Amino acid sequence: MIRKLPGSEGATIGIEVSGKIDLEQENQWIGIFNELIEEYDNINILVVLDGKINFGIDVAYEDLKWTFKHLKNMNKLAIVSESKVLGWLVAADSPFGKLVGVSEKHFELNRLQDAWEWVKE
Repeated sequence: MIRKLPGSEGATIGIEVSGKIDLEQENQWIGIFNELIEEYDNINILVVLDGKINFGIDVAYEDLKWTFKHLKNMNKLAIVSESKVLGWLVAADSPFGKLVGVSEKHFELNRLQDAWEWVKE
């Protein structure tokens, strides 16, 4: 399931991702992100991950393909989760993100409000 979070406004969108994600859901959200890019050109994304996500290779492929195509349209990416591994991965990736103009930051779930404030700055 992917659902839009309250607090999304303007060029900033927050989503929560949990459970099983199928290609239809992925494509629906890709369409929503594309509409935001069409309207604002550059967007900020906050993603809350619960750690119990199940998706196929087709979903992962579409997600990565969209992400690489639209790196130039992303300003900030906040990942919110309890995963220490994701925290390390975001920290390791953030210097590369900066090279293409994307600021990335990981927040623990108890800092969701901080994540919103950061992504909207």
